[in-house]
Amino acid sequence: MIQDLLRDAERRMQRAVQILDDDLKRIRTGRASPALVEKLTIDYYGVPTPLIQLATITVPEPRQLLIRPFDPKAIPLIERAILTSDLGLTPNNDGKNIRLNLPPLTEERRRELVRVVQRRVEEIRVAIRNVRRDVIKDLREMEDEKMISEDERKRAEEKLQELTDKYIEKANDLGARKEEEIMER
Repeated sequence: MIQDLLRDAERRMQRAVQILDDDLKRIRTGRASPALVEKLTIDYYGVPTPLIQLATITVPEPRQLLIRPFDPKAIPLIERAILTSDLGLTPNNDGKNIRLNLPPLTEERRRELVRVVQRRVEEIRVAIRNVRRDVIKDLREMEDEKMISEDERKRAEEKLQELTDKYIEKANDLGARKEEEIMER
């Protein structure tokens, strides 16, 4: 019973860190990365579709993305989605492909992106601590109902704290690496 609670807590904490990792991949740095645009939603024949399903995305140069749509008729739709997104990029269309040139980030924009990263990392730390709080509540209820002893609850809480520390550390590491990547020139 206690092991099930701890396994569930670890799974939820792991999921939170994975969500953070996915979010951070979408934050623009000085380098081109397909993750920057692959989840961009395109209104393709009235159906919201991720760009990754409509085109191949490659990195021919360190500061350029090349988008090759499977259907050439999707080019204007993809361009419109890129222009309306918050990426701040202008697509260049040659009739078959779309090129996205990533300009170097200004110092002000870098600091802004670092603040975004810090805010996301803090949200994930809070989510991890909320998982801990929920499990502690469940453990105390189990103790009140005489399903477990006080010693078992305390041992479980110690293990839970170790899990919490481990996943908060992972979130902090992801955030620190992303900040370093953003501030790199």
